[in-house]
Amino acid sequence: MSRRLPHFNRESLEQALPKAGIEYYWLPELGGRRKKIRDDSPHVALRSPSFRNYADHMLTGDFRRGISALLGLAQKAKTAYMCAERVYFHCHRMLVSDWLVAHGHEVLHIDAEGPVKAHRLAPEARLLDDEVIYKGDRLF
Repeated sequence: MSRRLPHFNRESLEQALPKAGIEYYWLPELGGRRKKIRDDSPHVALRSPSFRNYADHMLTGDFRRGISALLGLAQKAKTAYMCAERVYFHCHRMLVSDWLVAHGHEVLHIDAEGPVKAHRLAPEARLLDDEVIYKGDRLF
């Protein structure tokens, strides 16, 4: 959802992408802008409440269902996940990308301003009991 860039809104994409021969799937379980769901967040390396809230969401069954759906799509065809934010490190795509890389998947960031870049796991991220937890020393 974007007020600034409405062509990236779900309704616009649902109409435009099939016309270009691209299948579109909305996975609300992976969407950003999550509210606080816990007071005891284990993600002590995340100073940003928005990032911490999303990281907490990544510990839920809803996120697991969404990421499973994304992986199912990716097994069938080349797959992209996106939002209206241009650069991945300004939005929840960074955290989703960390989860995917920590679980052995390749993530490539596409940006019209430069070459494709392979995602590198944030140094603060730790894979603990199959969950990505942000416990490193550097804060962001």
